[in-house]
Amino acid sequence: MKVTSILIASIVLLMTKAGLADDKFRVCADPLNPPYSSKDGSGFENKIAELFAKQLNQKVEYKWFPQRIGFIRNTLKAKLPDSDLFTCDVVMGVPAGYELALTTKPYYHSTYLLLIAKGRGWDDITKVSQLGDLSLNRQEALKIAMFDRGPGTALLQAMGLLEQGIPYQTMTGDDQNNLPMQIEKDLKSGKIDMAILWGPMAGYVLSQSPKDAYQVIQMTSKPGMKFDFSIAMAVRYGDKERLSTLNQLIDKNRKAIREIMLSYQIPLLPIPEQPLRKDDD
Repeated sequence: MKVTSILIASIVLLMTKAGLADDKFRVCADPLNPPYSSKDGSGFENKIAELFAKQLNQKVEYKWFPQRIGFIRNTLKAKLPDSDLFTCDVVMGVPAGYELALTTKPYYHSTYLLLIAKGRGWDDITKVSQLGDLSLNRQEALKIAMFDRGPGTALLQAMGLLEQGIPYQTMTGDDQNNLPMQIEKDLKSGKIDMAILWGPMAGYVLSQSPKDAYQVIQMTSKPGMKFDFSIAMAVRYGDKERLSTLNQLIDKNRKAIREIMLSYQIPLLPIPEQPLRKDDD
């Protein structure tokens, strides 16, 4: 028997012993959240869920709920009516060490990018630090997206450019556009000329545009200002058997996961070692 087959068999056996082996891989997801998840299955989290489900001889089943405050409470921790079963079992993307759930080992590490629309008078900017050195006239002409509580906003504040920021909400409540979709449209229309975006969001904008439409500058973390983060999957506290299964699947599919994410133009960095939480012991 091949090593891969042995590994799959051990995962299935583990799930069976834990009472987790059925025909469904139940995912909690936002129905309109490209590039992460979409009801049509086009998000990269959809693709990874499908990959895992196939290897477990399962079918993906979704509990759809908008990614906003109360998401975990209304999905991962919500039970079906008149039942002890939960509506879903896995959240495909949360910060590593997320406090509201038990998290797997990280499956990717990304960083923020500064995207600058070319041909609008900003083509000379090749470093983020240049934004803080602009003349007053050029500062007043800036049209840069600014997000609630985002690292990009902290950077603009440090550079004294908050007044030039055009505010956006991360959780829009819009049933037609999520944040990356809106940013992509506003960059194209000229409402904004640049945006500091989390890697997957930046990848979405780049994927919807001609190859040379933007100057792309990778943000680098420094003391007091972090731009790169590790992302994991989440299960309910106490669901350690499912956690173990997901960790095995992540290890087994590192290359396939990377290929999926690179096809979405998502910037990927090496995954650093993670501190062990008490819940992981």
